[in-house]
Amino acid sequence: MDFEAARAGLVKHLSSEIRDKRVLAAMACVPRECFVPPESQQFAYDDRPLPIGLDQTISQPFIIALMTEALELTGKEKVLEVGTGSGYQAAILAELSRLVITTERLPALAEKARGVLDSLGYPNVAVHLAEETLGWQAEAPYDAIMVTAGAPRVAVDLLAQLAIGGRLVIPVGSRFVQELYKITKRKKKTIVQNLGGCRFVPLISKDAWEEE
Repeated sequence: MDFEAARAGLVKHLSSEIRDKRVLAAMACVPRECFVPPESQQFAYDDRPLPIGLDQTISQPFIIALMTEALELTGKEKVLEVGTGSGYQAAILAELSRLVITTERLPALAEKARGVLDSLGYPNVAVHLAEETLGWQAEAPYDAIMVTAGAPRVAVDLLAQLAIGGRLVIPVGSRFVQELYKITKRKKKTIVQNLGGCRFVPLISKDAWEEE
């Protein structure tokens, strides 16, 4: 399969709704086929989520691009990702920011993502096993935070780790369907924007959903 041609076709498809040229360039650069199981590689550039094992998925490319665009990255930021999964979103963020801290609660996924990111040459990504508290407090504050699983509410712990002026993008709703929120933190208030409906696997944490 000609992955480069398929990747270019996906980026052309995304460009009808995604306006940030840096985001499109990152999507054109990162090989999504490296982050999916071998049996799914032929579908790597379909605009849909794909299973990656352990009841987890790699998100739909449009949603990845939309969430990334909402962070308004310039290349200077320190970014936190909650939910490493395959590592693909972390790679996109790494193309667009100074440093990416990403956390994953499933050791097997964290190890695999770390290996793929290392093999592709992303020294500005650090993969950590998630702690009990959401996020990664040791490196806070962050200029931008992205949550790649659906939460029942906006976690106070994540807002506390966000710098003034920073942006948080998080799916909020039920275990099965959510609304994608962009939250901008100001000194005296937060600004909330609804970016539309989405569907993510549940965010498992003491501050989110309990594991079933």
